[in-house]
Formats: sequence, structure tokens, C-alpha cells
Amino acid sequence: MADSATLNHAARIIGAVDRERVPADGALRHYFLETRHLRPPERRNISRAVFAYFRWLNWLDRKASLQKQVEHSNELQTRFNADEKSVKPETLAARAVPAWLHEEMDVPPEYLRHLQREPALWIRARPGTAEKLARELVSCVPSVRAPDALQFTGTQDLFVTPAFHNGAFEIQDLASQLVGHACAPKPGETWWDACTGEGGKLLHLADLMGSKGVVWGTDRSERRLQVLKRRTSRAQIFNYRTATWDGSARLPTKTKFDGILVDAPCSGVGTWHRNPHARWTTSIEDVRELAVTQRAMLEHVVGSLKPGGRLIYAVCTLPRSETTAVAESFAAAHPELAPLPLFGAEPGSPNSQLFLWPHELNANGMFVAGWQRKD
Repeated sequence: MADSATLNHAARIIGAVDRERVPADGALRHYFLETRHLRPPERRNISRAVFAYFRWLNWLDRKASLQKQVEHSNELQTRFNADEKSVKPETLAARAVPAWLHEEMDVPPEYLRHLQREPALWIRARPGTAEKLARELVSCVPSVRAPDALQFTGTQDLFVTPAFHNGAFEIQDLASQLVGHACAPKPGETWWDACTGEGGKLLHLADLMGSKGVVWGTDRSERRLQVLKRRTSRAQIFNYRTATWDGSARLPTKTKFDGILVDAPCSGVGTWHRNPHARWTTSIEDVRELAVTQRAMLEHVVGSLKPGGRLIYAVCTLPRSETTAVAESFAAAHPELAPLPLFGAEPGSPNSQLFLWPHELNANGMFVAGWQRKD
């Protein structure tokens, strides 16, 4: 149960979210910059209290003071952590997600229960070093889904560990790591991470290639590309190039690629257990607009594939409009592409489109689809 100081800090942050119409994670970062005296354990507890508020928002008496609402939401989280069956599935279906979501995807009870849990923290060790890293960091549980993935269960600040500063690992969700394995890049190939952001998947692709070959990373934000450059320097990865790209038909390079990853902008429904505030700020209109953007981006990059080249579409979201509808529309328009079996499946198998469900991974949810250009 959170103490009164933690609840008061959380109430101030939530008040700022409501007043300034900013995302909760952004409000937390801003608050912590202004309250540098708070120790890491205190910041952790405040963050948990803020996210619990948005997780249980539809259970709260909105006429009560914000402090009382925060206190109640933390009581609900504590009770749920002790016994998940304390909340009935039909209650979760009605209160834990917005009504429009039921029109866009199946919402099984296991998924709803997962949304109300506190998220796991996943890290990715450099290839072949997970066992050694787990011994060094101590509080690690290996994943059976990805060879270099570890769930970190400790409380230490990973960013100050020697292992982090030596580039021994990256903080990367398990679902994102699985996208890298779906790409399955080979040493010596040329890949394009079209929406690279701050570079988590680019770093993984470069590692899987053994630093042999080239990975292009593009993003509309120069700031994010600068963060990528700092990360690659720490990881001692140099086989990459960067360029800005706004997702339009005007491409950043004439290079032809062995593989292209389009980790497209999306509604982020697959991250709602980690970012519960987004449940109440994302609309069905957002989903439909983003689906148009995703479809256009696939259309713009497909001409950059070499014969035999692979195209991977990935989104950390789950609604049909942004997942199967985009993939099926794109495939129908491109008979020169064949479905690409993912994760080592045999040719001809149906596994060219997959949902990575958050309640099955204890991680973010994602959709992945793959195609291969015919020779």
C-alpha cells in the first residue's frame, strides 16, 4: 500500500495531466526533473501510483478529491495483485477498456486481466551473453521465446550499472525482440529499419547480423536519430547509416535492400498495460487514420526490395483496422510478393501473419506480417 507522501506526489502529477492535457509518462518525467531530491525507490512508487490511477479510472468516484481517488485506485491495485479473481471478467470488459475496442478486436478475459497487472521489465543481452549477464545482474529470468531476452525482477537502477555502460544489454520489450527474430537478418545483408525511432530494433538487427552488412535507420525526427547514435556508440555498433524520412513517397535512398522492417506508427493498443493513460486518450478515429498511414508507408517502401528481399510489417497494436486489414489490403495489391513464414516456419505454412498477445508473453502486444519478393 502506498504511503501518504507517494499518494500526494501522484495526485499532483495526475492533476497536471488533466490540466495540461499531456501524456502521463511525459508528466512524470517533467515532475521528476523538478523534484531531483526524490530517490529511485520513491520515484518508482510514485510512477506505480500514477499508472494504477489510470488503470482503475472507471472504478473511481470522480466527485471525490483527487487524493482520495488515487488512494482508492491503489487499494484496488493491491487487492487485484493479491487475488485477480476479485474482479469479475464482465466488470473488466465494461470498465478496463473503452467501448470502441470491442468492435475492433477480440477481448478475452486473460487479456483484460493482463491489462490490470503491473508490467514486466525486459532487457536484451548481446548475442550469446544472457547467462553471464543474468549472473551479473542477479535478478533475471530468461525467456523461452527469445534467446537473449531476460525479465529483470530487481529494483536497482539499470542505467547506472557497469553492464549498461559497457553496452552489455539494452532495455527492450520481449515483443520488440521477437520482431527482430521475425526479420531474421543474415550477416552481410543490407537492411532498412524504416521507422527506427531511437533505434532499439536497429541495434538488434545489427547484433543478429554479427555487425556484418549494413542497416539503414530512418525516422522523421532528427532528435531520435541523435539518440540512436549515442546508443550505437555505447554498444560499439558501427555498421549502420541514418537519414531522415517522413514516410512519404520521396525515399531517403535509392539503395535496394535484402530486408525492410516497417515498424509503423500506430495507436499503441498493445502497450496499454504499460501505458494505461493511453486507453482513455486513443479513439477509433485515431486507429482509422493511422491505418491509412501504415498502408501508405508499406506502399512507399516495397519498391526498394531486391528480388528475394523480405518485408516485415510490425505494429505494437491489436485492432483489426491496423493489423490484418492493412496486411490483407497490401498483399492483395502486390501479387509480386509471397507470404513469408515467420520464426523459422516451413514454406507454405500459415504463419506469415501473427499476433503476439501480451497476456501470453507478459510483454507488449504486437502484430507481425511478412512477405518475400518473388525472384
